[in-house]
Amino acid sequence: MKEPVLVIIGNGITGITVARTVRKQFKDVRIRIVSDEADYFFSRPALMYIYMGHMEAKQTEPYERRFYDENRLELVRGTVDSINPDSGNLTLKGGQQVPFDYLVLATGSVPNRFGWPGQDLDGVQGLYSMQDLQNLEHWSQKGIKKAVIVGGGLIGIELAEMLHTRNIPATFLVREDHYWGNILPPEESELVRKEIDAHHIGLKLKTELKSIESDENGRARAVHTSDGERIEADFVGLTAGVRPNLSVSHDSVETQRGYLVDYYFQTSHRKIFAAGDCAQFRASEGPGPVEQLWYTGRMQGEALGINLGHRLKEEHGLKLRDDIPVREQVLPEHRAYDRGIWFNSAKFFNLEYQTYGFVPARLDTAQTFYWQHPDKSICFRMVWDGNLEDGKVSGFNVFGVRYRQEVCEKWIADGRSPRYVIDHLKEANFDPEFFERPEKKIRKAFKEFARGAGAIA
Repeated sequence: MKEPVLVIIGNGITGITVARTVRKQFKDVRIRIVSDEADYFFSRPALMYIYMGHMEAKQTEPYERRFYDENRLELVRGTVDSINPDSGNLTLKGGQQVPFDYLVLATGSVPNRFGWPGQDLDGVQGLYSMQDLQNLEHWSQKGIKKAVIVGGGLIGIELAEMLHTRNIPATFLVREDHYWGNILPPEESELVRKEIDAHHIGLKLKTELKSIESDENGRARAVHTSDGERIEADFVGLTAGVRPNLSVSHDSVETQRGYLVDYYFQTSHRKIFAAGDCAQFRASEGPGPVEQLWYTGRMQGEALGINLGHRLKEEHGLKLRDDIPVREQVLPEHRAYDRGIWFNSAKFFNLEYQTYGFVPARLDTAQTFYWQHPDKSICFRMVWDGNLEDGKVSGFNVFGVRYRQEVCEKWIADGRSPRYVIDHLKEANFDPEFFERPEKKIRKAFKEFARGAGAIA
């Protein structure tokens, strides 16, 4: 029997996780991974550490290079020119043909560009791909006198930290009235602002980019802002978010912001699936969600791999592997994707951040308790529905202290009350020995908050 062919476009966390998950189920599937970015899968969040000198590029590869041969994962370096789903074939630039029975689009994201005059000048770029890192190194070697970073958020703060390690002065342009204002409430944002200020990074709030000025050689020389200011900058980082990469297209594959998929990752063509940053879930009303985090990319890759396994087994009668340890085996299943409770973590220079559940940036209607250390960059926020005694917690923000993901998520899943969480908060702390434990201070502040709210203390 001819082996079915699975082709995956993109060798990031989602694409490689799909390949691994399918391979854990079957030996008799030909798996080919097409990428024009790098020969091997690397950890995208680790790009900054290459530039900062903490790691070499090869050290960011999660798998030994023999892993690909051992698992029969064929790596095809190239750029997709076109796809023909009905005939089951894609064509690479240069003419190479790659046939497929099933196709996975895991093309990731590209940095947002909003048509700013000068956005295509030399020395203007995002920070997403290995090529972006190489370009940044190129301009750094040529010499960057001053940088401007357009947009805040996590990629922007990473770029600022990278430049800071080479003593390159930088200024943020942020259109909101506080840093990462679409995600963080003002109090948490102020902690981040202080961390930015402590590292001597400029921050201009309520300021937008209008245009980028060129020098005589076609390289960025300055930016012009929405308030009429001209800021000298021979490097401009565009970090105003990312959008799904829809560079691989066909009329039979419906798109909005991303490739439209159901919760089994099926696109509008039965041979084609999409997952990760490039996928957008269908919704009955309004635009469906796009999940663009490293950990959701991995989760989607696993879920799609399991669903593909079900299709492969049903349509080709493949035999499941029995030659790997039981703990590594994966069983195919037609199962809808469920992300579970939202989680994210990040670092703003030295300030660690974790969020669990949903904490709105605007807290006008939310029941919320916020505590901040009087002398250190440590804070804890809790939001809930209902009252303090029998309401249900729905989200946490934590800065400067480490709380266990499984504990916080269980409190949300179990519908624990705010009172219960505060009484058991120390169970979540996993900071190393000799770190300050703020739970007693938080509990004392909560009692005062409860009295003010008219609850029984």
